[in-house]
Amino acid sequence: MVPDRRGPDVTTENVDGHYLRMPHSERGMVVGLFGGSFNPPHQGHALVAEIALKRLGLDQLWWMVTPGNPLKSRNQLAPLAERIAESERVAADPRVKVTAFEQALGTSYTANTLVRVKARNPHVHFIWIMGADSLQTFHKWQKWQEIARTFPIAVIDRPGATLSFLSSKMARTFDFARVDEDDARILWKKRAPAWTFIHGPRSGLSSTAIRNGSSHSGAE
Repeated sequence: MVPDRRGPDVTTENVDGHYLRMPHSERGMVVGLFGGSFNPPHQGHALVAEIALKRLGLDQLWWMVTPGNPLKSRNQLAPLAERIAESERVAADPRVKVTAFEQALGTSYTANTLVRVKARNPHVHFIWIMGADSLQTFHKWQKWQEIARTFPIAVIDRPGATLSFLSSKMARTFDFARVDEDDARILWKKRAPAWTFIHGPRSGLSSTAIRNGSSHSGAE
């Protein structure tokens, strides 16, 4: 979820139209935004979603399947429709809404996507959700500080990345805005920048390892 995700390898062919629209939400809802290429999605992703739903008190979680990620190779990127279908299979909780609306928006940067989400849903409380492994490279994202100032952020622990909340550039830059994990359920009430690190069960599953024919390979 960074810049320039669109390209000839990204197509809406065979993608049901409702996945290209933002999920419906009601005024006052607390909604988590969980984005990734999900190539492929796995139970580790589902565990992050489950922890986020429980610990943050979410009404919904938007599982945002992105067209691609320029920080990762596109050589093995599965078609968007396939990643959506597999995400639906993995994300069983009815509060999880699998979506690919970014493709339809045509936004090239996560920061721009979040601005659009905020503008279209002014009465919904959003929280950006990411695995701790993403926190380590968050400062490489386009307009990363703008992202941190748009919505509160919940960082979910991942294998091999537990200490990233101390060592990452994002954590150091926004140390003043860190919210105690015990207050995670009221994170949505905080004005951004505000973020918390949530410890919990961790899955060693990795999309990279799965693509390479293994089941474990650190965090992704």
